Amino acid sequence: MISIPAITADQMREVDRLMIEVYGIPLRQMMERAGGHLADLARTMLGGEVAEQRVFVAAGRGNNGGGGLVAARHLSNWGGRVTVAIEREASLTGAPAGHWRRLTHLPMDRKSGDDAVHALQARPDLVIDALIGYGLRGSPRGWTAEMIMTINESNTPVLALDVPSGLDATTGIPGDPCVRARATMTLALPKTGLLVPRARPYVGDLYLADISVPPSLYRRLGLDVGPVFAVGGLIRL
Repeated sequence: MISIPAITADQMREVDRLMIEVYGIPLRQMMERAGGHLADLARTMLGGEVAEQRVFVAAGRGNNGGGGLVAARHLSNWGGRVTVAIEREASLTGAPAGHWRRLTHLPMDRKSGDDAVHALQARPDLVIDALIGYGLRGSPRGWTAEMIMTINESNTPVLALDVPSGLDATTGIPGDPCVRARATMTLALPKTGLLVPRARPYVGDLYLADISVPPSLYRRLGLDVGPVFAVGGLIRL
């Protein structure tokens, strides 16, 4: 059996740092892979057909949000009726800002602020939670907290990217509020907090996606990771 260890948020930060600084794998490339796998899993959750399906993508201003924006692009290309929600355009920088700009050329609704929260009342077929990644400290606040509460109240199936927004990636302690996902697609390796019993109502079905982390990188961190993705880039745990 292939060994799949779990890692903490701090260990994942080091994975990301080494990917960029030592292995020369740029952040935008990791986002592209994450968003592509996220779109594939969203298609599966929609029954294998995206065309005319309504997908609501809630994207934060960080790297997690960037992955969500990539998924939105793919789903729109596949014929989905996509709405993308962010807090405000000015808060996006770096790679996420670039992905947001690319969406201007696609047939989708882009919402921000209160308009973004209210747009969820249209009752989509699927919500993608890309608000907060593994770097959360404490409970969500402000617009993000309002969006999480609105997502939970919508009673719509939710697919979370990496970690359900509001859940501590290391401890599995849910913040107030915390997204309750139907499924979570985590990246590289499962985070320790996703595997504890108290996190199960928030995580749902757990999937693992490949973002091209070399085995030698894991060895630098003292982790023994086998060829996890030998049979595919997205696996169910």
